[in-house]
Amino acid sequence: MNPRLVTALALVAVFALGALVLVARGSSGDDEPAGPGFAGALIPEGVRAPDFSLHDQDGKPITMRELRGRPVLVTFLYTHCRETCPLQAQTARGALDDLGHDVPAIAVAVDPPNDTPDSARRFLAKTHTLGRLDFVLGGRRQLAPLWRGFFIRPQSVSQEHQGRYTLVDKRGFQRVGFPLDQATPERIAHDLRLLERE
Repeated sequence: MNPRLVTALALVAVFALGALVLVARGSSGDDEPAGPGFAGALIPEGVRAPDFSLHDQDGKPITMRELRGRPVLVTFLYTHCRETCPLQAQTARGALDDLGHDVPAIAVAVDPPNDTPDSARRFLAKTHTLGRLDFVLGGRRQLAPLWRGFFIRPQSVSQEHQGRYTLVDKRGFQRVGFPLDQATPERIAHDLRLLERE
């Protein structure tokens, strides 16, 4: 076979493979980058973070609307968890440490009525996130719209809740998601910096 023809066919094969990789990445859903430079997964455009008016672990009112104008780190925890939730809280704290300053960071409770103000304060103190992370507390009926709005399965007798982080932008839209197994403090902080610049 002609050496030039072999070289040309090899180049065509390389370009075709590259195009297939790009198409696969573009259609992969959760694996799609959130945009130029983002480390987390893309959330479909226009998905607003659910608004709520509830209370934190100290009984202070907390609403998503009041947090607009700054990126918000959202995670989903329950206060009696001994394995994944402490790790999630530590990762959130590490992201704020890496960022170099705090942004609003909230943990939506996923196990009412066991998630109480007292148990939330104990959890935050034990994980050294008191003053850095606020629990959003309420009854099942009050929290269910948040779980649905953030696409989270809460804790139940038969199933563990979903471990995830969601970054909400300054306008109140969900922009970036991190499954627990893909989240690191550095990756979350990196994407928070990008959202701060927008």
